[in-house]
Amino acid sequence: MARRRSLLLAATGAPLAAGLAGCGDAPVQRFATLADARVAVAALADGRTRTADGWPLVKVLQHAAQSIDYSIDGYPELKSAMFRHTVGAAAWGVFNARGAMRHALDEPIPGATTLDATLPLEQAIGRLMTAFARFDAHTGALKPHFAYGALDKPAYARAHLMHLANHWSAFVTTPPAPGPSA
Repeated sequence: MARRRSLLLAATGAPLAAGLAGCGDAPVQRFATLADARVAVAALADGRTRTADGWPLVKVLQHAAQSIDYSIDGYPELKSAMFRHTVGAAAWGVFNARGAMRHALDEPIPGATTLDATLPLEQAIGRLMTAFARFDAHTGALKPHFAYGALDKPAYARAHLMHLANHWSAFVTTPPAPGPSA
């Protein structure tokens, strides 16, 4: 029900999206580039970060990797063409104009393989880093997003950055233990 409501809100934002799209792309909140995202993901290896909402961290990292890989290989399930050209395109327009997206933080990609909550953190980080590298190296056409439809490489990069940033908003990092006193 909440998902349907979000989609309806996105659909009613279509005129707003069209107006905002003319304003240009807002800077992506949190990660300006894929390189910035890679640095932040690598820093998770210290083990001090967890999620306060949604999936455990290792599932989030796998989910982000799936999204990137599916942009290259094709999503397992697509929304209807009508959805992708109307509601999905409107949602993308709003997100792109804002430089940020919001979605349920525990909602899998339709048809995606099951995420492994027991995967070691190092492997989950490696999985996402591999997906980033594949995306960077990919020179061919990209597959349509399951909801937004056709996106070119710069738009997909923005989508991946905003997607990761949305999940990152639920991350909580514990401060490092104090060092020995002198």
